[in-house]
Amino acid sequence: MALEVESADVIRLIQQYLKENNLLRSLATLQEETAIALNTVDSVESFVSEIHNGHWDSVLQAIQSLRLSDKKLIDLYEQIVIDLIEMRELGAARSLLRQTDPMIKLKEQQPDRYLHLENLLARPYFDSKEAYPDGSSKEKRRHAIAQALSSEVTVVPPSRMLALIGQALKWQQHQGLLPPGTSIDVFRGKASVKGEEEEKYPTQLNRTIKFGQKSLVECACFSPDGQYLVTGTIDGFIEVWNFVTGKIRKDLKYQAENNFMLMDDAVLCLCFSRDSEMLATGSQGGKIKVWKLQSGQCLRRFGHAHTKGVTSLCFSRDSSQLLSASFDHAIRIHGLKSGKTLKEFRGHTSFVNKAIYSADGHQIISASSDGTVKIWSAKTTECLTTIKPAIGNITTDITINSVVLLPRSVDHFIVCSRTSTVLIMNVQGQIIRSFTSGKREGGDFTCCSISPRGEWIYCTGEDRVLYFFNTSSGKLEGTLTAHDKDVIGIEHHPHQNIICTFSEDCQLRLWKP
Repeated sequence: MALEVESADVIRLIQQYLKENNLLRSLATLQEETAIALNTVDSVESFVSEIHNGHWDSVLQAIQSLRLSDKKLIDLYEQIVIDLIEMRELGAARSLLRQTDPMIKLKEQQPDRYLHLENLLARPYFDSKEAYPDGSSKEKRRHAIAQALSSEVTVVPPSRMLALIGQALKWQQHQGLLPPGTSIDVFRGKASVKGEEEEKYPTQLNRTIKFGQKSLVECACFSPDGQYLVTGTIDGFIEVWNFVTGKIRKDLKYQAENNFMLMDDAVLCLCFSRDSEMLATGSQGGKIKVWKLQSGQCLRRFGHAHTKGVTSLCFSRDSSQLLSASFDHAIRIHGLKSGKTLKEFRGHTSFVNKAIYSADGHQIISASSDGTVKIWSAKTTECLTTIKPAIGNITTDITINSVVLLPRSVDHFIVCSRTSTVLIMNVQGQIIRSFTSGKREGGDFTCCSISPRGEWIYCTGEDRVLYFFNTSSGKLEGTLTAHDKDVIGIEHHPHQNIICTFSEDCQLRLWKP
């Protein structure tokens, strides 16, 4: 069962923080703008005792941040005035009677009652019978005021907001989202990066997530903030995982209730918006859905995004548009606000396997089974360059599986083709560097990924082997057998040395150094 947090309670937590840090003007402004009162005291017993004993300086200080009804404030101030008159503190009594808001309201609403106080103040002596008619007394009046005010206030532990944040961070550590000892940037909701972790290639299997035969993983991706791993399967399910424990994320309300994000048919591709708030999914039937990850709510549907399966999705930098590629040979841009297809890019003569934005967002780079990489103008949809990578002595059209931007480089990208060689190229079509597995047969690459800083390129081959290339030296530094059946895809965590691979053996595997 999910917990609901009232917005008023959040405001009260902020108010308590302001009060504890003596930011009283900010507190008063927040109470006025929200019409939500803090109404807390350190101790109800102490508050009541102060009223019973007539320690009015402490009481007045305590009620400064409270929001009380006019009636209760009038009763309180009336009693304070009477007590001051009894103690012959006539100057203080006069100021309180004539200059405070509750007493001014008393004069307007109940002039006879106000006049009674003025008469008491004018007397050269104090008469308790005149001050407390109808058999009342100072003690009874104080007791009644204490009861009335104590019902208006509550006690909360000190520093409640900071305590709750601390508990939330401990829970995240318990869930494996924050390694023990990690400092956290609470405002951004991310782990603070003290220093960049040295990039290392994986050497060991860290975790295996098993799927059923009817729920084979077709696509997976990590969120840009590094918090989530999401999978899309052939039965249409989109699931969010804790990649540390290898279990479904139950801290998401909808998943805890077994309500999952779902497409009508196989999910072929996934992508996150830059802020990790939105997730886009593309299906075999040519449909696209955009989801709000935290709630599982579908924000936008594109029912006829393509006439065939959607192979690739990519958000624009401002997350207002969505770039898609498809088996129907087309590339399209869709508007999230309008829900319409805004632009179409035509020119490929076979499946478009990948389409991404360039680093500046002005161009689109696409990879196709027609053996070409095309560079397009995102603004005009014009094809600016067509690149046919020359790999060894191969002259026939080679399927280009994917293109991946090279981190920290403006115009370089990685080209992974159905060969045993992967290339770094620039937008002019020049080959900057090539990496080869050395295999002549059975080692053609099926997919690739790159480490966050671009120091390592990871490729999986038809031989189910994972290859690690060092981008600086150009050398093949290591290999490992990833799966028992053909590998479908590979993804790298955005910050950590974690790689996930998924395969036709119905397993998703997580690898670490």
